[in-house]
Amino acid sequence: VQLQASGGGLVQAGGSLRLSCVASGSIFSINTMGWYRQVPGKERELVAVKPSGSSPNYADSVKGRFTISRESAKNAVTVYLQMNSLSPEDTAVYYCNAEDWTGLMRYWGQGTQVTVSS
Repeated sequence: VQLQASGGGLVQAGGSLRLSCVASGSIFSINTMGWYRQVPGKERELVAVKPSGSSPNYADSVKGRFTISRESAKNAVTVYLQMNSLSPEDTAVYYCNAEDWTGLMRYWGQGTQVTVSS
């Protein structure tokens, strides 16, 4: 499974961004797709995940502001993260993640920088 993320950038506080991540390869093995983020000196943290056929889960800090969604095509699966009402605390490198049905295999995208200015 290969993951290609895009959509990061610089935005002012209160603004919006949408991240996209395209999964290709053995997409039939993918159950959950989601987004994590990391700032220097801290552990990577879950932002939002969307299991196949199930409701999404969000970190408390983004509930009501971020929305995760996914689309499936013949040869790819795309997961989106719509981020609204951004604050400087959302500044981080955002990583796309995919997990297989066994939970044993996890894949990561290359990371995309999101910077929110005050």
